[in-house]
Amino acid sequence: MHEDGFVGRIEWAVAGRALPGQRVSGDRCVVLETGGGSVLFGVLDGLGHGAPAADAADRAAQILSENRAEPLDVLMLLCHRAMADTRGAAVSLALFDCAESINWLGVGNVESRVLTVGPAGLTVRATVLMTGGIVGYRLPQHLQPQTVQVRAGDLLLMSTDGIVAESFDGIDLSKSTAEIAAEVLSRHSKDTDDALVLAARHRGGTLNGTP
Repeated sequence: MHEDGFVGRIEWAVAGRALPGQRVSGDRCVVLETGGGSVLFGVLDGLGHGAPAADAADRAAQILSENRAEPLDVLMLLCHRAMADTRGAAVSLALFDCAESINWLGVGNVESRVLTVGPAGLTVRATVLMTGGIVGYRLPQHLQPQTVQVRAGDLLLMSTDGIVAESFDGIDLSKSTAEIAAEVLSRHSKDTDDALVLAARHRGGTLNGTP
């Protein structure tokens, strides 16, 4: 599965595949416009694999789509309630706004990081603080979203645990997000799980003439 596009100045792409031998993946990605050029990205990893994992992730995806304007902690709670009779899922949410900042929140083992190019080459500008738990089964008592400032060209990379955690090594930020997502999936996916990676970045400039 490969998809890509633009929302305002935000370029995004997602690449994923099911566990080898399975017909359906339990990993999902949602890309939702929230107005003013801002985008809500959600990466969902249903517990396990196969149809039960896909059902859990699909429930969360529907909730996010229907309630995209809610704060991230509220969205996480709504997903938790909707998945109460499923296996549950790891969920990471990132609200990428047109002012070049990201608000994010993660429960479970979906990795989210921002990559940038500095004097020493490719570095990690920020990593989301993941809270232990399973959305739909055991939600942490305190959900505290984080905010990170990004510069035009910085890359938001979100990946399920079917992607090797150190997969940012060797990424070429001059490439399109579609190329980056496809290469990470091809080179760094595990053959023991579903796998999905999302790449997104602000391309710089203005939106509709507004700084």
